Parts: sequence; C-alpha cells; structure tokens
Amino acid sequence: MEPVCILTVIQPHKQVSMQEIKAADFDRLVLHGEQVVLDFYSTDCPPCDALAPKFESLDNIFGQKIRFYKIFRQDNRELAEKLGVKSSPTVLFYKKGREAGNRLTGGIKRSDLLHGFENLLAVSEINRLKSSIKPVTTHCDVIILGAGPGGLAAGLYLCQARINTVMVDIGLPGGHVSTTHQVSNYPGFIDPVPGYLLSHNMSEQTRKCGTEYKVAVDITRIDLHKKEVVIDEYETLKSRQIIIATGTSYNLLNIPGEKEYKGKGISFCATCDAKYYNDKEVVVIGGGNSAVEEADFISKFAKKVTIVHQFDKLQANKTAQEKAFANPRIDFILEHEPRSFNKVGEKMHIEIENMKTHERKEITTDGVFIFVGMKPNLELFGDELELDRFGYIKTDEDMRTSLPDIYAVGDVISKKYRQITTAVADGTIAAIAITREIDVS
Repeated sequence: MEPVCILTVIQPHKQVSMQEIKAADFDRLVLHGEQVVLDFYSTDCPPCDALAPKFESLDNIFGQKIRFYKIFRQDNRELAEKLGVKSSPTVLFYKKGREAGNRLTGGIKRSDLLHGFENLLAVSEINRLKSSIKPVTTHCDVIILGAGPGGLAAGLYLCQARINTVMVDIGLPGGHVSTTHQVSNYPGFIDPVPGYLLSHNMSEQTRKCGTEYKVAVDITRIDLHKKEVVIDEYETLKSRQIIIATGTSYNLLNIPGEKEYKGKGISFCATCDAKYYNDKEVVVIGGGNSAVEEADFISKFAKKVTIVHQFDKLQANKTAQEKAFANPRIDFILEHEPRSFNKVGEKMHIEIENMKTHERKEITTDGVFIFVGMKPNLELFGDELELDRFGYIKTDEDMRTSLPDIYAVGDVISKKYRQITTAVADGTIAAIAITREIDVS
C-alpha cells in the first residue's frame, strides 16, 4: 500500500499582512505603531524555523488588530544590541511605542505568543478572534511523539523508507542531549562533541530527509486507540502508527538556582560530565542506587566526592553502599538537604540544612550532580499502556507496546541501560518493524 500524507485545511487563508522590516523602519513602524509584535530571527536557526509557521498563522488571525513584523538579526545587529536582543528568535511586544510584557526566546510555543497578546489586547477580543480559528487535519503514516535521539533515528529510517512521518515535540529537537556539555562516547566522533551540536546534526539529518516537524507545540490531547494527536488546540494529526519517544524527566529538588545553573555547574548525568571534573571536587545530591553508584564512577575522575543525603542512612543497595564507604575519595554529609545553589566565579556554592537542628551552612565545590530519580514522561497517556513496576513502558523486541500499532523507544521504555546509543537503536528497530508492516499491507 502506497504511504500517504494529506493536509486538509478547513480554515481559508487570509492574505499575510506580516512584513520584513529593517532597523531604519523601527521608529516609524514599531515605536509609532499601536499594537506590534516583532520577531528577531536568524538563518540556520532551528528555533526560528519552528516559530515561523506559528507566527504567520497567528498573523492571519490577529493581523487586523496587531501588526506582525520580522527583522533579520544578523543584518540589524546595532538595533538588536541597543534593544538587548542577544539570541534568536526573540519576540518583543509593543503597545503604543512602549515594550509590553515579557520577551520570548528559544523554543516559543503558540500558547506563549497568545499569552503575550494579552499585553496588547483585551482578553475578550483575543477570545473573539480565537473563536474564528477552524480545525486543521493532517493525515500521515506515522506520528513520532518526541524528538530525542530515539525519535530522530526512527524519523530518519522511516523517511528513507519513504514513509510519511510527522515528528511532534513540546520542546525543540534533541532531548537531554541538547543540554549535555559534551558527548565523548558516541561512535563516529574522534573528539568529544558538544551535546547541542550532536543533537542539531541528528535533527537536521532527519529534517532534510523529509520528516515533517511540529515542535515547540502544546499537545492538547492524544488518543492512542484512534491514533490521533491534537496539537495547539486546533490541529489534529491522524496516523496509522504512533511511536512514543517522550523520554524521561529528572526529578528536581525545586530549589533556587537549580534550573538556572543546569549545564553550568549542575549536571544530571555522570557518564556525560564526570570526566570534566578531573582532580576537582564534586557534590552528589541523593542517597539511592543512582546517586551512590554514580558517585563511585565520578570518583574515578574527581579527587573528592561528597554525598549529601537527607536521611541518616543511604537507600542504595548494600553492595553499592559498601563500595562507597570503602572509597577513600567519597565523603558523606547525612541528614542534610540542599536549600539553594549559587555560582561565584567557577565555584558552586550550596546552602544545606541540617534536618535535625535546622541549622544552615554553605559548602563550596566545583560541580554538583543531582540524582534524586527519573520519571518517564507518560502523563498524556493515562493508564492505557502496560508498564513495568517502575512505570516505564513494556515493549517486545520490535518495540511494540501492549496496544496495536503503538510503539515506544528510548528512555521511556523498560530496559536496563539508557544511553544515546541505546535510544538510537530502539528507534532504528521500531522504524524497520513499521516499514516492513506497511510494505506488507
């Protein structure tokens, strides 16, 4: 059966009113305008590419009330610097010549833009214009939910097999790899490669092959039985098969500095980053199997590793505990919890609290590793899939789940090891299995 991908647009297009401007136009069009949204974009910028169709579609809906302008950042550097625009894309909102609300950068969602419009128009007017949005339906062979290494590998293999595939992600492509400092154990690279570059190359390879991307979107609803995915409230994707590649999320401590210094002194992956702390000091947060086992691994590089744990005893298995206690490079601060992280120069400062006395003190280190558990990203699927006792999706050798035509790959599935290479292998297997199934049908 020949694979198909059909886009049915029920909403008629208005003429796009958005225009490209230059720095010389800024005063006249923006500062002397009424309601204006300005997008500083760049070339060779995946987040800019992801934003463009959302920006243009909203212009079609709100263009009579809000003026939408784009400006090429590289050719208008002086204006960008004057306005403090340091990254692409950056979206600014102006009302009667004055900047209104917060700027948007990075992976900008449609909902982020709509929220920004609230600084320009009354909510009632926004809702009135939103009500004119008509549904859009896209039919294709395979939907991949998640654009990490597993999803990207699956997309590449499916694309090369000429199977029309749509890649969906609530963020930008790359998964955890995109925020990893350097990757030195991915085959084919003699020298360590920055995580962002590896994920970028993976994404561009899959994109250029022809896989359709719908990234930095809000997933409104998923129906695994109908194999339908609704994104941004108005577009329904319908497919023959779905690959779940939603990955995992780190359990966070949710304390000041944790998110701000992620990748800048705080890491969640010892295999990825321990080697960069040779002859330095490191603090590990946590006392379970992951924390204790990774602390032992980190000690192969760091001259001193301090485990900070909230209880008076470690929760790791006895073998891991015995090994850690016997390691002269590992120290312990028990019955303490971190309360905040800060960075001064190249040093990380951690405020910790004694769980008995509630006294607080500060410890200084070169780096922090947080291991307080991972969780699979399955919130959108309810209880429809068969899971293992840890909450990960069970699959067979072809990556099929307990539901017909639903596959799962990468860190979200039940398996012993979770690495970039194992995720890529999962995606490869699922794509080949789907290709053979489609070819037969």
